[in-house]
Amino acid sequence: MSVTVRVPAKVNVQLAVGADRPDGFHDLANVFLAVGLYDEITVTPADELRVTCAGPDAGQVPLDRTNLAARAALALAARRGIEPNVHLHIAKDIPVAGGMAGGSADGAGALLACDTLWGTGASRAELLAICAELGSDVPFSLVGGAALGVGRGEQLTGLDVGGTFHWVFAMAERGLSTPAVFREFDRLAEGRAIPEPVASRDLLDALAKGDADALAAAVTNDLQPAALSLFPELSATLSAGRDAGALASLVSGSGPTTAFLTRDAAAAEKVAQALRASGTCRTVRTARGPVPGATVV
Repeated sequence: MSVTVRVPAKVNVQLAVGADRPDGFHDLANVFLAVGLYDEITVTPADELRVTCAGPDAGQVPLDRTNLAARAALALAARRGIEPNVHLHIAKDIPVAGGMAGGSADGAGALLACDTLWGTGASRAELLAICAELGSDVPFSLVGGAALGVGRGEQLTGLDVGGTFHWVFAMAERGLSTPAVFREFDRLAEGRAIPEPVASRDLLDALAKGDADALAAAVTNDLQPAALSLFPELSATLSAGRDAGALASLVSGSGPTTAFLTRDAAAAEKVAQALRASGTCRTVRTARGPVPGATVV
């Protein structure tokens, strides 16, 4: 038998970043929204652990045991005393190194798929604990919907959302390394006091009401200046989306994917067409959120 899990991308509607910690991480107030771009992870019994990948940018995905999907299988197998002899196939549609948690999605998807295939009966709390060990964004990929992540982003509180939000995502010509963006954040912040990261009350209220205009006025990303410093061409993409009528434009997470909030599906298509014509990005996608997290299909 095999098990397939579908798992969504995310956009950070707020990413407040604190000072660097002794462990090398940063405290965050990270408001996640899961959006309808998906990877699918299929797990099949095999003679040994193996990873394959197909889809856009599949050639950039590591196929060894550093892949988060492989690490998820290894972590669950170690806890249960199981040999991790599975073939993990990733059907990739979330941008690679794009700031939309594609690798984290694969980790969460593989974890749920292996749990289902092996019948381990792991509790949601245990699965979330394994996710947190794998990476800061992995727990949210399992949960989906909307959530506030604190600590390094792995401690989640679910959030109410009163409607559907329509987004356009512009994928850049190259990727950005998340650690490199955080290092640039630290460099740019050198010598100034960094406030404690807290979630915006206005932003949480806008989500709860489903108010796109209010959300547009409240979205922020403290990593955006660092991403633009490393990848200045993103400024032209952000401008093109704003000029086409987006309510808000921002770098998604650590970038370089740029995200554009629109009022409705028709406005999203208009912004998407303008971005495609602008010559400032590689590909453009539309999606809506929130959507559920990792789900067996």
